Amino acid sequence: MNAYDAYLESRVLTADPIELVRVLYRGAIDMVEQARQALQSGNVPCRTRNINRTIEIITELALSLQRGEPGGVARNLADLYDYMQRRLLEAHFQQSDPPLQEVSGLLKTLLEGWERCRPEAAWDASAASVDGQTPAYSQVNAELSEPYAPLSCSC
Repeated sequence: MNAYDAYLESRVLTADPIELVRVLYRGAIDMVEQARQALQSGNVPCRTRNINRTIEIITELALSLQRGEPGGVARNLADLYDYMQRRLLEAHFQQSDPPLQEVSGLLKTLLEGWERCRPEAAWDASAASVDGQTPAYSQVNAELSEPYAPLSCSC
C-alpha cells in the first residue's frame, strides 16, 4: 500500500456519511476525466477501466440511497444515476466524448450540492451578507476550495 492508498483508507474509515458521499463523487469525477483523456489519446484499456470504475462508484451511490416515498429526492437521484450510467456506456460504445463531458458536469453539480451539506455551514438568516441580500457562506466557500488528492489510474 502506498502513501496515497493509506491516506485514502484512513480518510474513508474516519469519515462521516456526508464526507463518504463527497469522496465517491470526487472519485467518479476523477475517473470520468481520466476516461476522457484516455479517449483522446486512444488508450482503450484505460478508457474502459475508468468508465467501469465510474459505473461502479455510481452503483455504490445508488445502492446507498434510502428510498422512501415515491417521487422523493432518493427516487430522483436514482433516476439521475441510472441516466449517468447509460451515458457512460454510450460514451464507451460510441467512443464519444460528449456523454463523458455531460456526466462529469452532472457529477460536479452534485458534488457542489454535497459540499454545502456541512452541519457547521447551515443557513444562518442573521449572517451578514456580501451584497446586502443573501446570507454569507464564507465557511462553505472556503471549504469548497479545500484541496483533495485526485484518484489516479496506472494506465
